[in-house]
Amino acid sequence: MNQSEEQPRSVVIEKIFAHAPGKLWRALTEPALVTQWLLRNNFLPVIGQEFQFRNEPAGGWDGVIACKVLAVDPLQRLAYSWCAFGLESTVEFTLTPADGGTHLRMEHSGFRANQETAYRGAKHGWQKFIGNLERLLDEEIQ
Repeated sequence: MNQSEEQPRSVVIEKIFAHAPGKLWRALTEPALVTQWLLRNNFLPVIGQEFQFRNEPAGGWDGVIACKVLAVDPLQRLAYSWCAFGLESTVEFTLTPADGGTHLRMEHSGFRANQETAYRGAKHGWQKFIGNLERLLDEEIQ
């Protein structure tokens, strides 16, 4: 196995939102808001808290994602484990103030070379989820 096959890959999405960090933080950490852009959940922003994301069967798969909160730095950083389909990975959101809003960096890391399907699925899924987040911020949250 060569070195590039051994290095886990990440899905990274970076976007500047025309909203204050506090508004974006609420969308990332309030369970009812997270449900609107990501998946149903029983999330609490407390380090060590175990929670689940659940998908409706109509969403393409009837799945449960087991997670654990790894980091909570209010208005700056949120990270949790993401365990589903035999993949143990990490999702991390980093918020940085930017001109006219907030720069969001989302990294879903830990995809091994033999997990190409999961990697492609995450890449597609996170594009959709971040789009949902943008619509939620623009239309719903005051």
